[in-house]
Formats: sequence, C-alpha cells, structure tokens
Amino acid sequence: MAEVKVLILAAGQGKRMKSKLPKVLLPVCGVPMLQYVIWEAQKLTPDKPLVVVGYQGEKVIAQMGDQADYVWQREQLGTGHAVQIACAQLSDYTGDLLVLYGDTPFISASSLQELLNLHRTQGAAATVLTAELEDPAGYGRILRTPDGRLAGIIEDRDASAEQRLIREVNTGIYCFSSTELREILPCLEPQNAQGEYYLTDVITILAQRGKILQVVKCQNPKEIMGPNDRQALAETERVMRMMILERLMEDGVSIIDPANTYVDPRVKVGQDTTLYPGTVLVGETVIGSDCRIGPYTQITNSRIGEGCHVHFSILTDVCFGKQVECGPYAHCRPGTVAADGAKIGGFVEVKNVQIGEGSKVPHLSYLGDTEVGAGVNIGAGTITCNYDGVRKWRTIIEDGAFIGSNTNLVAPVRVGKRALIGAGSTITRDVPADSLAIARARQIHKVGTPKVELAPAAGEQFMVTLNSPVEGAILYYSLDGEEPCEGGNRYHQPLILRAGTLLKVKAFKEGWNPSKTVVVKIGEQ
Repeated sequence: MAEVKVLILAAGQGKRMKSKLPKVLLPVCGVPMLQYVIWEAQKLTPDKPLVVVGYQGEKVIAQMGDQADYVWQREQLGTGHAVQIACAQLSDYTGDLLVLYGDTPFISASSLQELLNLHRTQGAAATVLTAELEDPAGYGRILRTPDGRLAGIIEDRDASAEQRLIREVNTGIYCFSSTELREILPCLEPQNAQGEYYLTDVITILAQRGKILQVVKCQNPKEIMGPNDRQALAETERVMRMMILERLMEDGVSIIDPANTYVDPRVKVGQDTTLYPGTVLVGETVIGSDCRIGPYTQITNSRIGEGCHVHFSILTDVCFGKQVECGPYAHCRPGTVAADGAKIGGFVEVKNVQIGEGSKVPHLSYLGDTEVGAGVNIGAGTITCNYDGVRKWRTIIEDGAFIGSNTNLVAPVRVGKRALIGAGSTITRDVPADSLAIARARQIHKVGTPKVELAPAAGEQFMVTLNSPVEGAILYYSLDGEEPCEGGNRYHQPLILRAGTLLKVKAFKEGWNPSKTVVVKIGEQ
C-alpha cells in the first residue's frame, strides 16, 4: 500500500463551548473527541498521526500520550497555517497527506479509506470528502464542472443565492499529494483581518493550475458532525451512545432501555448479557456472557466474568470470576477480586480484597486490605479495622472460616481454617484453625434509676413515695447522708419527711448491679 500520513488539526479553543478544556478534549461517551479520530486514523496506517496542537496543547499531549506525534501552532492563524507548520515538520515526506479534524468523532475509517483509494487510483493532486445535507447552511459548497469534476469550493458567506441551493458541502477533510501541496502552501494569503490562512484556498489554486481534483461523497452525512456548543455536544453524545448500544445489540446483548443506558466505546460486553436501565459502563471494562448488569449500576475499568449478577452497585477497578453475585448497594473499590461463586451482598463495601471461591459477604460489612479464602461466611456487620492512622494492615481469613455477626477484626490478624468467631467479638490476636474464638465483655444488668415522688403533708412535712422501674428490685434509703446499702433502711411504704431532709435512694436486685444513687433534699425540688 502506498504511504499515507494522517494529519489531525486540533489547535483550536472552541470558544462557544465555554470550557476550561480545549474543544477536542471534551468527552463524548466518556472519551475525548480527539480519541475517536485517532482510533480511525490508526486503522489506516501503522504510522502515528501528527496532531497539530495550540490552545492548551500541553493538556492535549498529556491526554493522548504517545498515540500520536505533535506539532505546535502557537498562533491559531487558520487551517492553511496549521498545515504549513505541519508540512515544515514533514519536510522529507513525499507520500499522501490525509487532513482530518480533532472535533469530528463520527468520522469512519471506511469513508477515509474510500477517499484514499480514489485519490490514488486517479493520481489526484487533492481529493475532497463531501457530504449532502438537508440543511447545508454554514458549510462551504462544492462547485463542479458540467462533467462533474471538482471546480472549487465557495464559502457560505461568499456564495450567491443560486450557489446556496447546492446541498453538497465541504467536510474539510482532504487527501493531498504532499509534493503538490508544498508547491501551493507558499501561495496562500491571509483572508481576513485576523490574518488567517484557509486550506480551501489550496483547492482553488490547484483548480486554477489545472491539477487533477477528485471528490468522494460520504455515504453517511452524520460522520461529519462536529459540535460547536454544549447543545450540539449533548446531541453528539446522544447519537454516539445510540451507535455504541446498537453495535452491542447487533452482537447479542440485550438492552432493556437504551435511552437510560450509558456505555463507553472501549467497553466489551458478552453475548446474552442483559443491561438494565441506569447501567453505566466506563473505561476498559469487559463484561462476560450471560450476565445481568443493573439496574442503576456503574462499573469502571473492571472485568466481570460470565454469569455474574450486579445490581444497584458501584464497581471500580475490580475483577470478578464466574457466577458472582453483587448488590444491592455494594461498593467495590479498587483491588477487589472475587472468585467464582462469591457473593458481595447488600450495603457491603470492599477495598483491596481477595474473596475466595464460594465465599460470602452477604450484608452490612466492610472489608479492607483483606484476603478471604474459599468457603468463608462473613456475618452481618463485620468489619476489618485495617487503618491505624498511619499504615494500612492486612487481615487474612483462611478457608472455611465462619465469622459471626458484628465482629471487629483488628489488623494485622489471621483467622485460621474452619475457625469460628462468636458474634459481637473484637479479635485482636490470631485465631488458630478449628477453634472457637469469643472476645467480648461479660454481659451485666443494672437496675434502672429509682423515682422519687413528693406530695405536701401537714406543716413543713412531705409524703415521699419511692418506685423502682425494675420489677422485683428492693429499695433502700438513708437520711443521714450515708450511702444506702442492703441491710439498711428498706422501703416498705411512703415516708413522712420534714423539709430540708437529705434523702438518698438506691435499688438492688439479686444478680444485677445496683442502680445509681438518687439524692433528694426534701422541699427543694
């Protein structure tokens, strides 16, 4: 195949987007617009495309990395100026030059290949990709000779009323003979007060010199769609999303509600998998066959094995084996690996955790920096205490262990094979295999606080009634300031006490801890 170099113009700001980012980096379905163009360029040639950068070019270079080579257009003086700069860097290149734009994410390699093929077979100096639009307003019109050859391009603002009726427009995508192009570029002159040079003038000059010019009409006019504002960007996103979903459905994926399903173009989904409403699949995610994903689930940069069910959950940088159950409302953070048949249940958070085959973390638990063996059951409310404020520590739970509900595993700690931990335990030391570990305080019961009720009696006296909230408790009291105790003054019936008397009351019950002491100075309540 003859040599071809792809040049992508990506130096503009895109002011109407009103963004801090250069226009070509604005995402469409999670991917910068420029990335789509680079992907299509890579299908045409193994050589890296040359990207012209300008406004915040360092961000473009950082985002695209070594997928491309770069040349700077420090002043944005038009498309012709950008190509002049690029050709100066390609001074030794003599093959064909394909000029693309970084803000046309729908352009396809098949249309570009058709353009290249005609250009080469006809030995053209330049070949233009055109499209026929229902509403061509704003686009340059294609002018043809009576026998159908390209005669030139007239900009919309310069076109006559008759020329504006032409529906065939210039997409701005060209294939040039680099040798012919170099002869013309020095002839370009600025076309406005800003001193901009237009690439369309190259076509006009080539036509004036009688060079061979060719046209390829794009079969799908949507390929030239390039958003210029946020409204158009939203429409671009909608169209691209539907294209991605249609490809998935053609490959045997069921999508219940395409209008509410969002899939990144890098995502791969296996046959007979079903995506439910609210599913968001992002990045280098791979979903196996026969899975059920969603509803309302976001998965990023993860690998999900065949037959998994993930619903109402968030997964980031995780890897699931086959037949894994996840959700509802699970949060699987980076480093999580779940083997075949594992379960990560409702309201569970896991981070940097390896879960063995058939093991279950059914509900309401947090595991961090943990290795879980096969056949392990983690009771509800279990947490691994992995962070001491300075370092993260690891917990290891070996095969067949059973962790009772509401257990705290204070790392670093190891639970041996088939060990059983009693519910409510706080484990701070290693648990041997085949043992029962219980680490919790002894349960006690304490009598509730007694109640003191006063009613006025004769003179300065009061009738005092004592009550215990616990059935079977015995009340003892003192009037001399001493602490009430069993064997002291036992309460049987209401007391008649003078104002100013210091009353102390305490309740006792066999097998229980006594209540706290209630202190009352009669008449001063």
